Amino acid sequence: MKITDHPSASFGPRRGGVLPSIVVLHYTAMVSAQAALDRLCDPDIDVSAHYLIGRDGEVFRLVDEAQRAWHAGAGSWGPVTDVNSHSIGIELDNTGAQPFPEPQMAALESLLPGILSRWAIPPARVIGHSDMAPTRKSDPGVKFDWRRLALGGLSVWPGRDLSDSGSNEQAFQSAATQFGYPEGDQKTRLSAFRQRFRPYASGPINATDLAMIQDIAERFPVDRSPESA
Repeated sequence: MKITDHPSASFGPRRGGVLPSIVVLHYTAMVSAQAALDRLCDPDIDVSAHYLIGRDGEVFRLVDEAQRAWHAGAGSWGPVTDVNSHSIGIELDNTGAQPFPEPQMAALESLLPGILSRWAIPPARVIGHSDMAPTRKSDPGVKFDWRRLALGGLSVWPGRDLSDSGSNEQAFQSAATQFGYPEGDQKTRLSAFRQRFRPYASGPINATDLAMIQDIAERFPVDRSPESA
């Protein structure tokens, strides 16, 4: 695939010599790809990402994958608290209010396999900004097609959506931790989970929420080995 280099000055070495083990997806929340490029490459603004994908499918490389881009901010995934050092950040040109166009999704699907292969990143560690920072972020948002990525082996999706286990909040919290969500109250975690896996669900936690999160937690538990932190 064609990738256009558009270097950002906002990057540094990965702390502790760690290698990328997570991919974090974002939306830009800006009016255009050019506006996002201007911001992500502004030397006076300490923000960047490794890649930006335009709505037309054009891919820009802003920071080399071996370097630490500044895209994630405060948050965590499993034991990882310095997400920037452990991740590759991909910005998608979208305000969060529109569906992600076919050329953009196709470009993402072309870009991700190489990243996952180069760094031995499993699909379960392709996450959203809202997954690792649920109290402050909502991207890539309810319009993003996570199931499509999962069907292509580039992310994960629950294998069942019905359960006789009721709506046990303690069980939900336990599964959320097992999958990787940051510690937090049940309301925040349920909102983050639904935004990705049940974007149009509402109301209190129910049996479907519990069955789905238990399924992904059992099949894709977060790596809590010391070297993953």
